[in-house]
Amino acid sequence: MTDRIWLTSYPPGVPADIDATRYPSLVALMEESFQQYADRVAYCFMGRDITYAQTDHLSRSLAAYLQGLGLAQGDRVAIMMPNVPQYPVAVAAILRAGFVVVNVNPLYTPRELEHQLKDAGAKAIVIIENFAKTLEQCIAATPVEHVVLCAMGDQLGLLKGALVNYVVRSVKKMVPAYSLPGAVRFNEALARGARGAFKKPDIQPDDVAVLQYTGGTTGVAKGAMLLHRNVIANVLQSDVWNQPVMARIPAGEQPTGVCALPLYHIFAFTVGMMLSLRGGGKLILIPNPRDLAAVLKELSRHTIHSFPAVNTLFNGLANHPDFKTVDWSHLKVSVGGGTAVQGAVAKLWLEKTGCPICEGYGLSETSPSASCNPTTSTEYTGTIGVPLPGTWFKLLDDDGNEVAPGQPGEIAIKGPQVMAGYWQRPDETAKVMTSDGYFKSGDIGTMDERGFFKIVDRKKDMILVSGFNVYPNEIEDVVAGLEGVLECACVGVPDEKSGEVVKLFIVKKDPALTEAQVRAFCKANLTGYKQPRLIEFRADLPKTPVGKILRRELRGQ
Repeated sequence: MTDRIWLTSYPPGVPADIDATRYPSLVALMEESFQQYADRVAYCFMGRDITYAQTDHLSRSLAAYLQGLGLAQGDRVAIMMPNVPQYPVAVAAILRAGFVVVNVNPLYTPRELEHQLKDAGAKAIVIIENFAKTLEQCIAATPVEHVVLCAMGDQLGLLKGALVNYVVRSVKKMVPAYSLPGAVRFNEALARGARGAFKKPDIQPDDVAVLQYTGGTTGVAKGAMLLHRNVIANVLQSDVWNQPVMARIPAGEQPTGVCALPLYHIFAFTVGMMLSLRGGGKLILIPNPRDLAAVLKELSRHTIHSFPAVNTLFNGLANHPDFKTVDWSHLKVSVGGGTAVQGAVAKLWLEKTGCPICEGYGLSETSPSASCNPTTSTEYTGTIGVPLPGTWFKLLDDDGNEVAPGQPGEIAIKGPQVMAGYWQRPDETAKVMTSDGYFKSGDIGTMDERGFFKIVDRKKDMILVSGFNVYPNEIEDVVAGLEGVLECACVGVPDEKSGEVVKLFIVKKDPALTEAQVRAFCKANLTGYKQPRLIEFRADLPKTPVGKILRRELRGQ
């Protein structure tokens, strides 16, 4: 696409491009904020405030501790936690020490965790004790040598911290018994690091900052290599994109955002944590977004300006009886991402808050934001908006040629936020990158005369559950390992709550196989959102002449 016709749809004041070389590394970006906003609150968690200066001090201590373990620059350190203050502290520490962040879904099963830690070659992990049992079951098969163990109340002060930990461990029984000999407690690691020396590494824009795991088309989780400059670019793109409405915050009022999406998800990582850091914002950390009453109770204590979320969360909150306990009148931007926002949900949210949901689009491979509706929009457009500053889209046919105007094609994306490739998988990288540097998304879209894009289909058989990618190959691979299964296939079926859910079809080898057995097996091997909601036993499955199962036909039925 030679000209960017979408630039005419940009709100006044939003530039066509950004300067991604403004910071040499994410560390430089973070340290600038630590200095500039030292006295401001960076994170609010369970009523406890943590300032920029404290985040600076804590992360520096943890960075010194990690360096003291003898890790080399570029080594990978995994983080496996919900949204607790130790997460952003660990991210800052790992990056400041010159290492690579590996974000891990805390709900992973031992099988899923083992694959990711092995693939990333992670030497260390910072993990909350609630999931220590999962790590115990697979750590021997991974390269992990060092474990930093966190507890929910670590950063809540002595008294409140002890109380919270007691409730989590003994009352709610959320910490299964585990044994991880040699693991060091988070606060102990901080104390050791504070006594140790911190050596500032030389970090370059092209160094890998984050390995963000994604299924890609195959369903085998691959690490998208996000360089320091990729994430910096996306933070700056998001910043200028939000500026037209964020500029309306009264002078002297600290920008405040909600982080209800999990920080291991790249949307929350970049558009939540990193963007908030850059602007000197306060971020409200929500450890369990499923507990809507608790979310609303927490939000009722704050003045909120920005809220990135997925369709299910917008919908759940807007329909909750306690919704009115929150003052939504200060909300300037609601960004919908991860999955399509439904028109009815967008309409309800606008009615109840006065702030429209701006739907955006992106992938782990694009750090993640690639396009978004203008934040000045006053209505739901049903599109994924226009490409962000410095970003180019084109639509390709199956042969890689650009399609004629008005025709659907695969969305290909070029920009400073596009990954360097998949970690140690040049073959997989070659499949998705074009010779002129575009990343092929696997989504089929169309573009209108104003440069707005709309997704009309998916090239791959991916299922999108509440913003999380689920790959049929992975589920089929797991279920095929269950005794009594002859063959199986799974597809996504529409669901009002989560957009899509997984439906599994099975042909039995053993007639005695029950649905309960299948569910128990899936629960042991697949994290919650990947588990089939619907299971159907069949005599046979539709196939091509060469024997390939036709998922499309199963979907149609």
